[in-house]
Amino acid sequence: MPDLDDAYANGAYIAGAEDYVARWPLEAAAFRDGLGARTTLGQSYGPSERMALDLFHPEEAAKGTLIFVHGGYWLKFDRSYWSAFAAGAVAQGWVVAMPSYDLCPAVRIAGITQQIAQAVMHVAEQTKGPLSLAGHSAGGHLVARMLAPGMLPQTVLDRVTHVMPISPVSDLEPLLRTSMNADFKMDTAMARAESPVRQPAPEVPVTVWVGADERPVFLDQARWLAEAWACDHVVTDGEHHFNVIDALSDPASDMIRRLTTAP
Repeated sequence: MPDLDDAYANGAYIAGAEDYVARWPLEAAAFRDGLGARTTLGQSYGPSERMALDLFHPEEAAKGTLIFVHGGYWLKFDRSYWSAFAAGAVAQGWVVAMPSYDLCPAVRIAGITQQIAQAVMHVAEQTKGPLSLAGHSAGGHLVARMLAPGMLPQTVLDRVTHVMPISPVSDLEPLLRTSMNADFKMDTAMARAESPVRQPAPEVPVTVWVGADERPVFLDQARWLAEAWACDHVVTDGEHHFNVIDALSDPASDMIRRLTTAP
């Protein structure tokens, strides 16, 4: 019987967790409506229906592009939940791209990684200037994987100014001991191959971000990645797994400052 299900359960330990999940798509729809013509919705970047992304544009010429990859344990959600979290970067003059991707068990996690690489390359082809990547939870894993050797063309990687895995899953081996692996269908070799902690430390600036009130395993996962890569590690007081991304909506937040400050 899997023995880490409780350790990796977030909602059960967050007061009002169901309210977050109900609120996100409503706030996202309101943000899209408010932005009006400065949205580009459902742009395809690959052959499957879920391989599509939304773009949110600033009022003036863009200073750069932030790509945000959502979480959900590679099992749920899509881009339509997260649009409002583009507000901070858009206010700072950046385009924000938010992709959906196919979910397990229809695909393996390694397949999702390849899809996000396709999304990043698609965005890079359409834009100029700096790129930054942020991802939450499973999305934190996915943006960290973009820094693996050979994952992105060097011409794209040279444009990446910052990568921010937020509450990431950086070592997938513990997930073998959860019931979720019935959908992931991972063995040890697959889990290790998809674990960012086993990648070489990247040259791109990275900030691993996590809330101090998260489950202990997520504090561990963030620390493991920060130690493996010897990169910045931010632990924010009073934040848990669901509200740690709220700072993305605030143009004055340190999170947005790091993501939208190009060298």
